[in-house]
Amino acid sequence: MEHKDRYILLGVTAFCTAAAIILFYDTLFGGKMVLSFLKAVQPILYGAFIAYLLAPMVNFFERQLFAVPVQRAKAKGRHFSAIVRTVSILMSWMVIFFLFYLLASVLLPELYKSILQLISNADNYYRTISDWIFHLLETNPDIANWVSEQMAGYFQDINSWLRNIPNILPQVQTVMSTVSGGVLTLLNFAKDLLVGIIASIYLLATKEHCAACGRMLAFSLFSRENVKWVLRGVRKMDSIFSGFVRGKLLDSIIIGILCFACCSILGFPYTPLVSVIVGVTNIIPFFGPFLGAIPSTFLILLVSPMKALYFVIFVLALQQLDGNVIGPKILGDKTGLSSLWVIVAILVGGGFFGLAGMFFGVPVCACLYCAANFILDVRLRKKGLPMDTNAYITEHPDMGRPSPKKPENS
Repeated sequence: MEHKDRYILLGVTAFCTAAAIILFYDTLFGGKMVLSFLKAVQPILYGAFIAYLLAPMVNFFERQLFAVPVQRAKAKGRHFSAIVRTVSILMSWMVIFFLFYLLASVLLPELYKSILQLISNADNYYRTISDWIFHLLETNPDIANWVSEQMAGYFQDINSWLRNIPNILPQVQTVMSTVSGGVLTLLNFAKDLLVGIIASIYLLATKEHCAACGRMLAFSLFSRENVKWVLRGVRKMDSIFSGFVRGKLLDSIIIGILCFACCSILGFPYTPLVSVIVGVTNIIPFFGPFLGAIPSTFLILLVSPMKALYFVIFVLALQQLDGNVIGPKILGDKTGLSSLWVIVAILVGGGFFGLAGMFFGVPVCACLYCAANFILDVRLRKKGLPMDTNAYITEHPDMGRPSPKKPENS
């Protein structure tokens, strides 16, 4: 039996090693295999993510509103009541639809008015920007010469493009294909999202069974001694991901609401549009506030430079409130990463997977950091060495340094 378990473990190790090598090579030199696989299972991934976000709400309804039927079901040997689970899932989706209804009825009309106002004032903004540019060119001759050279180059390109008007049909076809491709992408996303919502309902209805299948797989692959460490690692990953993802989404909603309320009180222009930009970009750790503040400040700058300055001061104060009060209260220290590792995780995740990588890169890096920390502590403990980093700032006497020789007459 031990030999059989050893062969199974070797087979699983070989398979994981080969899969890791293929994944690493495919990610660095093309990514076609990984992207094709992710595209095929995209609706299921959407459903799993939605179910992961809604699971605490379903559990809350079952424990708080239907505690007695759940206890009766457990007394009969069942983990949950089918009727209670169905009602809890329906109530969770009713809450989600109600929140979206509030968003659509309160925020979207104001957002639509802001966009119409922005479009109607486009001519005034164009003249304002032109006056800024002309004033800048008049006071800086060097910049004026550089701009005139660039404009001459663009003028030559336009002339050459106009001479080739008979060949413009392929370009028009390319633009039309791009537009149709964007519409098709939007329709595919809507279809995948609908399938994901249906899949999330099935996953929520059978979440105990899915967890049991995962534990059964762990017991089949690992020994009894190692299963507890595997399950402990899975629970730690769930704690990091759930705390960061749900907490960051809640934190961004709160920041968006605070931005909307304060901007309305202070009388900033385009308040709904600015609040949406600030709230959505706040999802991205570290760089998100800056990504949202730059276009918002530019929009307000077109109306009033003084209000743009006030808005910059307000955003700095809001981010200080978020970083020192709201964020720690909601997120706590879920990731355990320093600022340097957060930046590295955002840059690497964003380089490989775009905006989604910038968001999920932080919890993934936190999980890898936690696993590396655990392995490091185990190895140091086996060697009898201290596990505190401060002990290695100066060379430790037990780390191999020879002890000083005693005098012969001592």
